[in-house]
Amino acid sequence: MPEAFKVLTSKTLTLSQANIDTDQIIPARFLTTTSREGLGAHAFHDWRYEADGSAKPEAVLNRIDPTEQRILLAGPNFACGSSREHAPWALLDYGFRAVISTEIADIFTSNALKNGFLPIVVDQATWDDLAAHPEQPVTIDLEAGEIRRGNVAPVPFKVEAFARQCLLDGVDTLGWLQSKLPYIQTYERFREPETI
Repeated sequence: MPEAFKVLTSKTLTLSQANIDTDQIIPARFLTTTSREGLGAHAFHDWRYEADGSAKPEAVLNRIDPTEQRILLAGPNFACGSSREHAPWALLDYGFRAVISTEIADIFTSNALKNGFLPIVVDQATWDDLAAHPEQPVTIDLEAGEIRRGNVAPVPFKVEAFARQCLLDGVDTLGWLQSKLPYIQTYERFREPETI
């Protein structure tokens, strides 16, 4: 089950490149597993490691504390490419809980929301403001539907209503359905039997 998402306050990590695709987020050679655990070690693998497996010292993703920078500020058309669900799994396992961009691929958005990872689309001015203040913590308030930074006016954002509720409750689609089991069982007990 995903961790409930209500309010997150964190510094951001900026990856401003456009068109970061899902193969860059988690290369295809690491998709042989059906487990989410351990995929964070391979998030942005080819950006972080040399061919011999040694860490690239210049790679920003090797120099941050993922417990302090849990919000990814990404360039336009983030997570384009294939529909692999492993992409949000890898980002979550690395330590990120949300991504903010001016444009996020639709399939990734759907996969992310189903797995407890929050994708937020903002306008360019908001993105530029956040990128200009990487050391200042940002608060994502899903309950209020807004992003806050310092004394700057809050920026509203929207998330599809059902996905928002699942995030707030810390359930996936199956978990939500299971929470309705008493209602389903009551309906089944009292509905008219089918006639053949």
